[in-house]
Amino acid sequence: QVPLLESGPCRVAPSQSLPLTCIVSAAPIVSAPYYWYWVLPTPGLGLMWMCSVTYYGYAYYNPTLNSCTSITIDTSKNQFTLQLSSVALADTAVYYCARDRGGGLYYTSLYEYDIWSPGTQVTVSA
Repeated sequence: QVPLLESGPCRVAPSQSLPLTCIVSAAPIVSAPYYWYWVLPTPGLGLMWMCSVTYYGYAYYNPTLNSCTSITIDTSKNQFTLQLSSVALADTAVYYCARDRGGGLYYTSLYEYDIWSPGTQVTVSA
């Protein structure tokens, strides 16, 4: 089993919403002290975190990117979901989900996280 695996559309029309789900096999999503992230490489800024949710459900949103509408946990399915609203062409990217123990707001490389997903390419096009 892949510890983290993304699920969601690979192509979205501009102005539509984009839900991406990270299916977690590595551990119960409510296990302390884990934080769960959505991250992506950005031109010029490198890898950046978009939003994060803690094992107890508290959400963080990166004000620099300001792209996440919400991030939520589904404990019954052991997964967490990112929601982007009104996507634009610039939202075309490879999206990753990742896990660590709290320092991930400052990481610049996937290798700094405990585990990460394979990555999913999402293309925004009409």
